[in-house]
Amino acid sequence: MRMLMIVKIPHEKFNAAVEDGSVGRKMMAIAEATKPEAIYYTEFCGHRGAVMVVDLKSPSQVPALAEPWFLAFNADVQFHVAMTPEDLKQAGLDKFAGKWN
Repeated sequence: MRMLMIVKIPHEKFNAAVEDGSVGRKMMAIAEATKPEAIYYTEFCGHRGAVMVVDLKSPSQVPALAEPWFLAFNADVQFHVAMTPEDLKQAGLDKFAGKWN
């Protein structure tokens, strides 16, 4: 299942990694280990962060994707289902209109 993985990184651990020169190595190692379909670095509410598109075959993959961020940066990680327009079309939203309105 395609998911959006949202990462919010606290300042303290990231700043420490910048200061000791390890931030680039850590970020690249996490990206290589998680193998996202896409990754975009951004900010969330003033914090550094990332948005990744990942494909989960099983919920058991969540720790392998989230733990590197938890351990390296004490980050907050969220997972959100992501649907393509085709996925939404297959959901059959029209059938709910008669039942719920």
